Amino acid sequence: MNLCVVGAGYVGLVTGAVFADLGNDVVCVDSDRKKVEMLKKGRVPIYEPGLQEMVSRNLEDGRLVFTSDLRLGVERSEIIFICVSTPAKDDGETDLSYVEEVAKGIGQYINTYKVIVNKSTVPVGTGDLVREIIEQHKHHPDVSFDVVSNPEFLREGSAIQDTLRPDRIVIGAPGRESTMKLLELYHTLECPMVITDVHSAEIIKYASNAFLSMKVSFVNAISDICEAAGADIRDVVRGMGYDSRIGKDYLNPGLGFGGSCFPKDLESLLHTSRVLGCEFGLWAEIININRQRVAHFMGRVEEVLGGLEGKVIGVLGLSFKPDTDDIRGAKSTEVLRYLLDHGARVKAYDPAAMENVRPLFPQVQYCESSYGAADGVDGLLIVTEWREFKQLNLQRLRDRMRRPAVFDGRNIYDPKVMGRLGFEYHMIGWRTAPPEE
Repeated sequence: MNLCVVGAGYVGLVTGAVFADLGNDVVCVDSDRKKVEMLKKGRVPIYEPGLQEMVSRNLEDGRLVFTSDLRLGVERSEIIFICVSTPAKDDGETDLSYVEEVAKGIGQYINTYKVIVNKSTVPVGTGDLVREIIEQHKHHPDVSFDVVSNPEFLREGSAIQDTLRPDRIVIGAPGRESTMKLLELYHTLECPMVITDVHSAEIIKYASNAFLSMKVSFVNAISDICEAAGADIRDVVRGMGYDSRIGKDYLNPGLGFGGSCFPKDLESLLHTSRVLGCEFGLWAEIININRQRVAHFMGRVEEVLGGLEGKVIGVLGLSFKPDTDDIRGAKSTEVLRYLLDHGARVKAYDPAAMENVRPLFPQVQYCESSYGAADGVDGLLIVTEWREFKQLNLQRLRDRMRRPAVFDGRNIYDPKVMGRLGFEYHMIGWRTAPPEE
């Protein structure tokens, strides 16, 4: 099929590359000419496992084209995916200005029947808004089109696999013709299809992210109780997770959720609930618990180290999650700001995200390895659970530290092993594991 993907950001680039790899002809449109020129040369501006190779392969085979010409993409395509940014305003409302701008352009250039797909995360009612804008700006009044909601459920770090092997595909369509177009496009993926109306599909995305966020904040609240009571959060989570009604996923205590989706989507859902007169306190409390995580963690660090003024602190992990260089909503930025504001000297290492953090915190010393970040420190903080950190030579790490105090914000190590190696090991949701004599 001939496809157009508007927006070469995270969602748009992954969507375009995967559809091209499945044999479709894809025009990927972005208004950032510098980014387009970079992509034309096969250089991908984000870190995502497998994406660079997929983009290069399909560029070479001619199935993937990058351009700033929206007209080219609209006129030659059967299906047009809107994958532009939908940032949050100060009050939590979703900023739909980029979506609106694209809808105006589609209206100007639409020449035959098209299926317009909202893949960006947008509040309920956005499909109606896009339809109205296209109708207002159509140069060919007799040309028909449908607006469909087809939300993405991509996890950074595994986005390609999530696209090729999704848990489900949600298609919110106004009629049979547009539904069949999307089913034809997705039929090779052989996964559950949820066919519904546009409004329901728009809410499914927010409801899913809100529920997962709730599980994260819930287990973090329980972890605080475990710390206070002397219980082990690992046993508590294991005991909960065997219940099929609860499940094990997203019950990982830590510094809370970040990234470009969960925080923004919760704020948007809270705003939408207020507008519709359906507000209740759950959304706000999920957000509130998440905002308290870094302060709680750093308070424990200060207590153990006797303050941070003049201390040398190492930080492992800067991206908001492993296998990405994305620092949007990353807990690392809160940690770094806290350390610097309290007089600490900071050393940091991340396998992918250091160049994104460096402009924000130029006073931090960025190291070439985990061992370099641990060299001579009074305490080492684990902020992102990169696989590389789980495989470190812990004895070598301890030998580099001035004081072998590890504050693990992601609970990636075994406390018995850490104690046996002589670490002061501080986990989330468990008492401190003292070093063994």
